[in-house]
Formats: sequence, structure tokens, C-alpha cells
Amino acid sequence: MLSLPKDEGPRKRGRSAGFFSQAAGGQSARSRHSGLNLGGSEIPHGSGLRFQNDFHLDFHFKKPSQYIKMGPQILPLSCSSQLLAASAAQPKSKKTLAKPNMRNIVVVDGVRIPFLLSGTSYKDLMPHDLARAALLGLLQRTNVPKEVVDYIIFGTVIQEVKTSNVAREAALGAGFSDKTPAHTVTMACISSNQAMTTAVGLIASGQSDVVVAGGVELMSDVPIRHSRKMRKMMLDLNKAKTLGQRLSLLSKFRLNFLSPELPAVAEFSTSETMGHSADRLAAAFAVSRLEQDEYALRSHSLAKKAQDEGLLSDVVPFKVPGKDTVTKDNGIRPSSLEQLAKLKPAFIKPYGTVTAANSSFLTDGASAMLIMAEDKALALGYKPKAYLRDFVYVSQDPKDQLLLGPTYATPKVLEKAGLTMTDIDVFEFHEAFSGQILANFKAMDSDWFAQNYMGRKTKVGLLPLEKFNIWGGSLSLGHPFGATGCRLVMAAANRLRKDGGQYGLVAACAAGGQGHAMIVEAYPK
Repeated sequence: MLSLPKDEGPRKRGRSAGFFSQAAGGQSARSRHSGLNLGGSEIPHGSGLRFQNDFHLDFHFKKPSQYIKMGPQILPLSCSSQLLAASAAQPKSKKTLAKPNMRNIVVVDGVRIPFLLSGTSYKDLMPHDLARAALLGLLQRTNVPKEVVDYIIFGTVIQEVKTSNVAREAALGAGFSDKTPAHTVTMACISSNQAMTTAVGLIASGQSDVVVAGGVELMSDVPIRHSRKMRKMMLDLNKAKTLGQRLSLLSKFRLNFLSPELPAVAEFSTSETMGHSADRLAAAFAVSRLEQDEYALRSHSLAKKAQDEGLLSDVVPFKVPGKDTVTKDNGIRPSSLEQLAKLKPAFIKPYGTVTAANSSFLTDGASAMLIMAEDKALALGYKPKAYLRDFVYVSQDPKDQLLLGPTYATPKVLEKAGLTMTDIDVFEFHEAFSGQILANFKAMDSDWFAQNYMGRKTKVGLLPLEKFNIWGGSLSLGHPFGATGCRLVMAAANRLRKDGGQYGLVAACAAGGQGHAMIVEAYPK
């Protein structure tokens, strides 16, 4: 549990001191639009806030009056200028991350079908239909002979019972040989990250030369189960051998047996929904509602710009059976701060700051990547897009640090690769919530957090927004749980290729308090 240092005591708590007023320097929630007062400095609320100095926080709060103290130094974070900055990475001459006596592993290419809001064009399909479409798109994009693919791995989160090994069903449906093994992995929002790194392991160990990795999620049709009592009765009825046994079982039936078990994006270990956790995280790091809305607007605006300019080249069209061909993501919806401000809190009511607009939406989609040993790719005549280099997985407290995976994973992968933040030309982070992204920004830029929670002497560092998610992110492009990791890596690879950068850093949080980070290195042109 995150807690206050021993030398810090809580402020005097009164009934008027609200949960978010503490984060805003003691003002009431009703007065937050007039400006924020911290340490005697009046900051116009419309400017947005960024806290750079050390801070202390009590993260494990249950009541609105919990204490939050932030340091005195404030930097602007405004969607009008810095947030919308999108300058290209500058070409640099750097060492390669190739390691002696280890195979170089490359991404030849990667694709995804359009990511769609759940309940739209994909609603009548099954997960393996989407995964198959991604595989077919990859085959068409790369012209790779099916027989050279040694293995296929897909990630998914909410499994369809009929196709629990969705990788195998999709592979067969896409025309791959029944002699090509395939398996499915699950690791919440980093499931396709796990698929990719499993592929890296197979190739690095010499078990395979060519692996297809991907991910899929269909939120339009999630499994809704009978109650446990009803399931037990149905199983017992199936085993009953006589009419008397069946009648005896049926006599125990009650109407409440018919209440279904609805799925929820919640932690099994804590029973807390991810949105509720994101709201607590945002409050603990004093991320305001305005900042979250500004960041969401930035994501949608940059995604729209990238879409209009044809930069989202990983998207392949998909002819939906019985419907029109889908050619682009349909969740990109730039709005205005005025419109976003009208939305009510989605999780912690009425004081919360996480809304439908500053959260990633339920999404249907699939992605796939062709990963090879470099020598094999060159032998087949391919010009790869990028190298897959060092990667790490991290795990921390699933209650109070559920969404801080990028903060913990980023320094570890940089140290493993022998790089620093300034070496990175492209950052692609998963955007589960605006508050999650901005909380990670603040945690990474805090010496106090680094020393007290990460075991580090100094902070990780400030993420440069001009290099960060400049083609949009999960908030705008969508987040099919099992497929986002591949999108992140391909976005990094394509941005490096376009802008002449050398290193990209991909990071994501995941349910269970887990996280992932990977270094992507551009392939020489």
C-alpha cells in the first residue's frame, strides 16, 4: 500500500474537505473551475497542471477526505501546445543493439483489421473470424508462403469457449497447414505482447525461424454464464439416472438461480473494476479532470490527423460477411473540451474524474505480425521493418499500483538495453485511461516515488510529449484487449521508418498489476 512518509501527517480533515479538493490544493469540487491554489500560487484551471517535484501521497483511500500533498514546482501541461506537439524524430547515428552470438530477430511487417466500437460491424462474428481476417491480411501484405511459417501464437483475454485455442482455429480458417502448431496465450492487456515475446523466444532458441504472432478480442459477444447454482443443478441433472433423482433435484430450483453472471473488467483479487482503480490513481497523483480531458482530446486529434494523412498503414480492409467492407477505425471522434466536460463520472460518483471520454472504449479487433530470424528473412527476400530487442515484464501490487506497469518497466528495459530516455526517438504507450497515462508521467518524473517505491536513487525521467503517441493511442484508436500489443509495436516501427529514428520504446500496463516494455530498433534503410 502506498503510504505517507513517517514525518508527514495528514491535514486536518473536515467534512468540507473533499476527495478531489485535496488533490486540487484544498478547494472544494464546486470551485475547481475558477483556478487551483497550491503553495500560495494561483494557477488558472484552464492551463492544466503538471507537478514535477517530489510528492507524498496516501494512495489507499476510501473516503473523499484522504490526504494528498504535492510538491511546489508546477509545469504547464496544455493540449493547446505541448500536448499537440508532434515533431518528427531526428535521425541519429547510434550503435546497434545486436548482441554477439545471438540471432537477430526482426519484424517483417504487421497488420490489423480496423478496430471498431463493440456492438458495431463485427457484432455478429466470432473471435476466430477476426483473427482469421488479420492472418489473411498479413498473408496478402507479405506474400509469405504459408508452409514456411513454423508456429502461430495469438493472445486473447475473454475467451470464447467454443474456440478456446483461437490461434489454432484462426490458422486453420486462414488456410495454414494443419501441420503448423498454434497456441493461445492470455496476459490481460499485454496478451499479444506475450505472443510476440514468446515468438522471440522460439526464434532465439533456434526452435523456429518464422513465427506469426497476434491477438484478438471480440467484446460484442462476451460469455454470460448461468449462476453457479444453476450450473451445478444442470450438471447434476445430466448425471441423474432416474426420474425420482431428477424430480428431487428440480424441487430445489429457485428463481434466483436464473440470475446470470455478467462479465466485468474487474480484478479477481480485489473485486475492483479497472476504471475505479484508475480514478483512485488519478486522484492520488492529483491528475485533474481537465488534464484527463485534454489528454483524451489530444489522443483523438492526433489519431484523426494520422488517419487522414494515411499514416495508419498497418490497417487492412476487412469484408465483413453480409455487410460492407470496413476500412478504418470507427472510434476516433475528436470533440471539444466543452463537450467532454459535460460527461458525468463513470466509476466514482459524483466526485470521480474518469469518464467514458477519457477512458479507452470496449473494442473489437485483431492484429498479426510476421516475425523472423534476420537471416531467414533476408534469405526469403524480405526487407524487415524493425528489430525486436530487449524486453521486460514487471508485476506489482494489483490494488494500489494496478496501472503503473510502464513506470516500473521503462527503466528496467532501458538499463537492460544500455540506453537512456534521450536515446529513444519514439514512445508508444498503451492508453487505458487518460488518468493512467498522466499518473505514470508524474510517477516517472518523481525522485520521491523512485526512491520510496521503485528502489531507485533517481527518477526515471520526464517523457517527451513530442515523441509520445503522436499517431493517437488506445483512447482513440481502440483497445481490443488481446490485440493492442501488436498495434503498439507496429506503430513504433512505422514511426521510426517514417521519421528516421532508431529506437522505439513500447510499454503497457495490464490487469493483475502487471506490465511490459520492449525496445524496437529500426531496420537500416
